[in-house]
Amino acid sequence: MLEVGDDAPDFTLMNQHGETVRLADFAGQHLIVYFYPRANTEGCTIEACEFRDARPTLETENAAVVGISDDPVADLERFAEEYELQFDLLSDEDGEVSTAYDSYGEKQMFGNTFDGVFRNTFVVGPDGTIEAVFEGVSPEGHAEDVLATLE
Repeated sequence: MLEVGDDAPDFTLMNQHGETVRLADFAGQHLIVYFYPRANTEGCTIEACEFRDARPTLETENAAVVGISDDPVADLERFAEEYELQFDLLSDEDGEVSTAYDSYGEKQMFGNTFDGVFRNTFVVGPDGTIEAVFEGVSPEGHAEDVLATLE
């Protein structure tokens, strides 16, 4: 698992609008990078909406947020529209970026084994290093916990 003080792994991914988003786009500000298993599912919706609702606090703390899953761009677009999510949802269909952040691998659900995204969050500092790590988080109340690290 990445640790506080590590350099944040670089990424270049497509957002829900089909635009390219890079880690470097957020240089000089805090970036909350949260990984979630599947768009438009209960837990992922709770988590996304909490980050959406935290926007005023994020702005005062010079922070941005991106959500990363292995969903295709079209699914992310529908998810963002339905819940009025005003931050970037990034498509990591091959799991390459999620793997670099130790947030992708073998999972089990309903007796099936498959590869997927783990629910982890990283706060990247203005200098590009990891400032906080949240592993295996519960969606409800998570945004509040993350915001507390910025204050």
